[in-house]
Amino acid sequence: MRLYVEPTELPPAVEAEALVDALAALSRTLVGITARTLAALEVDLTTSQYRTVVVLASRGPLRVVDLAAALHLHPSTVTRACDRLVRRGLVVRRAGETDRRVSWLSLTDSGRDLVGEVIRHRTDEIRRLVTTIGRRPGSGTVESIEALVTAAGEPDERQWWRRWERCTGPATPPA
Repeated sequence: MRLYVEPTELPPAVEAEALVDALAALSRTLVGITARTLAALEVDLTTSQYRTVVVLASRGPLRVVDLAAALHLHPSTVTRACDRLVRRGLVVRRAGETDRRVSWLSLTDSGRDLVGEVIRHRTDEIRRLVTTIGRRPGSGTVESIEALVTAAGEPDERQWWRRWERCTGPATPPA
């Protein structure tokens, strides 16, 4: 008779599927935290509009066509969304210096401040949740999540904040 059970490892496919399920649940949680943060700040933005300003914060200034590609949307959809964001004072649109037919979009100071405030509130909530579980994630979890962020073409947290700091520069082509 055995007095203890040897730990068993999950087959790689089962382990991968468990990670996918966990990350899908985490994704829903993070979207929920962001939506609650926007509501708490009494910001009248859809999550789609918020995603637009976040992309401009991390990648802008951008041409409409490049923003549309980053959001996986049709340029006309992005143009309409940005018209609303311009009216709200969160985004500014400028004609290109060399080609006046090209529109460049960037965040205003208000747009930049809004994104920073939402991200800080969301980070505080995530920190609270991590503290609540009272333990560190298993080994490799952080590295796995960072690899997924990179694979999705998103900047890591340090890169994101560096880009956020300079996102309200003039809406002209990057050098």
